[in-house]
Amino acid sequence: MKTNKYFYLITIQYLGYRFHGWQKQPDVKTLHLMVDRTLNFILQGKRFKTLSSGRTDAMVSAESASIELFLFEPIEDLNAFLELFNYNLPQDIRALSIKEVDEKFNIIQHSKVKEYLYLFTYGQKCHPFCAPIMTTILDDLNIETMKQGAKLFEGSHYFKSYCYKPTDNGVYTREIISCEIVENTLYTANYFPEKSYLLRVRGKGFMRNQIRLMMGTLIDLGKEKLTLTDIKLSLNKETAKKMNFIAPASGLILNRIEFE
Repeated sequence: MKTNKYFYLITIQYLGYRFHGWQKQPDVKTLHLMVDRTLNFILQGKRFKTLSSGRTDAMVSAESASIELFLFEPIEDLNAFLELFNYNLPQDIRALSIKEVDEKFNIIQHSKVKEYLYLFTYGQKCHPFCAPIMTTILDDLNIETMKQGAKLFEGSHYFKSYCYKPTDNGVYTREIISCEIVENTLYTANYFPEKSYLLRVRGKGFMRNQIRLMMGTLIDLGKEKLTLTDIKLSLNKETAKKMNFIAPASGLILNRIEFE
């Protein structure tokens, strides 16, 4: 006998600062653990399964992440379900929307574009409240040179230098749709520094720590430890050398996911 299944796409946002990333792990608090624990409570033990569109690392936050919920009974009132879900989630996780999708939708395999932001400032010690979402570089940075460096990542390049613990059989030619550094006007607070900046990156697929390695490289560029030529060489298969500075996780934000 065929069992009916029901599929729902849920968008959530979260502050990742106190979590050990998305993926469930033994003996630590993760985002997937808290989401599933909440769903188990509100579904009163009914069978369900959740998958995410990707795994964020420890301390990484999200403005709009996506999860797919598989059920064996339909949700009668989506708005009431969303309200109940939010009422029981921890205060640093919020569900934004829910919609039913068909069985052909696959949140992992479905083509998508992800946009990440990296929020940072430099030159001064900031208010401790900035720490969960902003990285502070105490040294001076040449922002104009960093803007030029960010543009070098755009297009199709060999990104093995920007993969954490790469193997010999990985697919390292990837395309960055856009990459830029702009002044931050998106996040504001009275304890923020007078000026802060965002690295904004869009692409279809990112490797482990890729954005943070790109940001770390741009920081070293801003400190004049690297040159624009070094970045060009790092993106060439014949001349690529490993970039070692992984920027702190707490400045990284998954901004949105666009399913195609």
